[in-house]
Amino acid sequence: MTLFASPLARRATVIVLALVALRLLAAALTPLAFDEAYYWMWSQHLAGGYYDHPPMVALVIRAGTLIAGDSEFGVRLVSILLALPMSFAVYRATDILFGSERAAATAAILLNVTLVVAVGTIIVTPDAPLMVASAFVLLFLAKVLSDGRGVWWLAVGAAVGAALLSKYTALFFGVTILAWVVAVPKLRRWLVSPWPYLGFLVTCAMIAPVVAWNAEHGWVSFAKQFGRARFDGLTLRFIGELIPAQMAFATPPVFLLGAMGLAALLTRRGGPRPARLLISLTLWPILIYFVVHSLHSHIEANWLAPVYPAFAIAAAVAAHEVAWSPRWQRAADLSRRFALPVGVVMLVALIVQANTGWLNGNRRDPTLRSIGMGWPDVAREVETARVRSGAMCVLAPDYGTTAWLAFYLPRGTCVRQAFEPIRWVNMPAPDAAALGATSLLVDSEGIARALVSRCSPQQAVGEAVRRRGQLAIERYALVAMQCPLAQVLGLPVPKQ
Repeated sequence: MTLFASPLARRATVIVLALVALRLLAAALTPLAFDEAYYWMWSQHLAGGYYDHPPMVALVIRAGTLIAGDSEFGVRLVSILLALPMSFAVYRATDILFGSERAAATAAILLNVTLVVAVGTIIVTPDAPLMVASAFVLLFLAKVLSDGRGVWWLAVGAAVGAALLSKYTALFFGVTILAWVVAVPKLRRWLVSPWPYLGFLVTCAMIAPVVAWNAEHGWVSFAKQFGRARFDGLTLRFIGELIPAQMAFATPPVFLLGAMGLAALLTRRGGPRPARLLISLTLWPILIYFVVHSLHSHIEANWLAPVYPAFAIAAAVAAHEVAWSPRWQRAADLSRRFALPVGVVMLVALIVQANTGWLNGNRRDPTLRSIGMGWPDVAREVETARVRSGAMCVLAPDYGTTAWLAFYLPRGTCVRQAFEPIRWVNMPAPDAAALGATSLLVDSEGIARALVSRCSPQQAVGEAVRRRGQLAIERYALVAMQCPLAQVLGLPVPKQ
């Protein structure tokens, strides 16, 4: 948004900055989630691609740690600050498409009060840069519509390229753009213009490193992510989770406004046809795909993150640009009025609960699985056991534990996962001294038994307990693998 250009823009700017400041505070206080620690390890070894995703999240984390160091705050810094350009893009796109500064300011605020943005920028995942890129795709397409200048297609191509460097879900933008150009008569001239195709070449150039990395590694990342699309049975088990999860991620007031906005756009209310079509075509292909996907598999709530910039615009349209019946108008007014306080309360409650457990009497809750409460203490116990046992490397049973250990143990400590070597192909191999030495297994799942055939003898050297206050979250057996690390990893044992 144009800073201080008008009272509405000033108000929206102040609110967005305050919400960003709140997230920065939460980022400094909250231990890393296991996925964040995993992506932090990526950022230490930048590459054209990784097993799970394209490289943008690693670049975001690397930028933050260059500024603020290898701390929780540094890992999250740039991800949180990305909310500022994202808010600007949503503000401008709304203003251009619907000609309403009031709706534009509301869209920027509503986007920032959603948990998908608040939590999705504090807990760094590929969704943060993906949402930013999604917002700029909308903005640049709005500029194509309003200015009619072909050069904006290059910007569209760059935004789609940035989205694809974040997550493969961005492929849906191809469907959106083509359908929009075909559906709007004044845009069809672009089908015979070189500019959209030049924009496509920009996208191809940006994602070339991802394609090259996959080609060098057996297309593993493509296979992993696109393999989710296969239909392997019908069930209604997961579809019932989809709407409640999105209500929580959007926050209930924004969800209601967004649903009302989508209904209005479908019934040809709320703005000019090209604008209505762009927002609808950005949302519906992804929504329909994941509804169908939920008929055979679980849907993580954050998978719909790229639709949220458009969803916030639809919510703002519902709040200001549609004439509702008195009953629905009251619902729209109440939702708009309470969206900000509800969003802030939900975020603060989530952060307090994750860090303290106060809100449910410090009993188990879903945050315990992913947020690394207690890991600094566990890491100290593991390091003590490693030194005492003479181990040169620490082994873990899964990628999350591996990543937490790598982040919270002293920098430079050799940490490896006992299995899934494909996750770590971008990391340098342990040096010969470590490969020939004993290692310490941090064992939370009895995995030591699975390594008996590779390494014997083994010796229990202690236990570490991950806690949140007095609540024991997880217990880790510390086992000295008294054989060369290379033997445990299934590698040739180096000659002495």
